[in-house]
Amino acid sequence: METISIDLLTRKLKNAPQSVLERVIGYVDALVEPTTNAKPYNLSATQQQILDSQLNSDKSTYIDAEQLYDNLKNKYEL
Repeated sequence: METISIDLLTRKLKNAPQSVLERVIGYVDALVEPTTNAKPYNLSATQQQILDSQLNSDKSTYIDAEQLYDNLKNKYEL
């Protein structure tokens, strides 16, 4: 990284509160950490196939979460 960029960042963060600095550090860590495609879970072949089939599904058929919740409340009289 060029010195100019580091100097600019230093000036901008010079008087920033600790909470901002922690967020910036977290952001920088996320940017520079290597990304992995490893999943923190295991799926069966059937489950993976179901997920994969949803990748190109028509988004217009989706139901808003609040609407779905209201429908369920009404259906089961909650």
